[in-house]
Amino acid sequence: MTKTYNIEVDCAVCANKCEEAISKMEEVSSCKINFMTQKMILEAEDTDKILKKVLKTAKKVEPDFEIL
Repeated sequence: MTKTYNIEVDCAVCANKCEEAISKMEEVSSCKINFMTQKMILEAEDTDKILKKVLKTAKKVEPDFEIL
């Protein structure tokens, strides 16, 4: 399943680092973060089920990262 989420991230470099970290997660098929639009496209079997884990992973890289 692919879902798009509104996010909040402070800079393009941080967005890229978060994208890389989330993409490496076992449950995630792919993750694309667009800093300009503040959107994250997440592809996984059950995106809603892993959303908290995705947020936790992103916050390790960028503490100000939020999924709105």
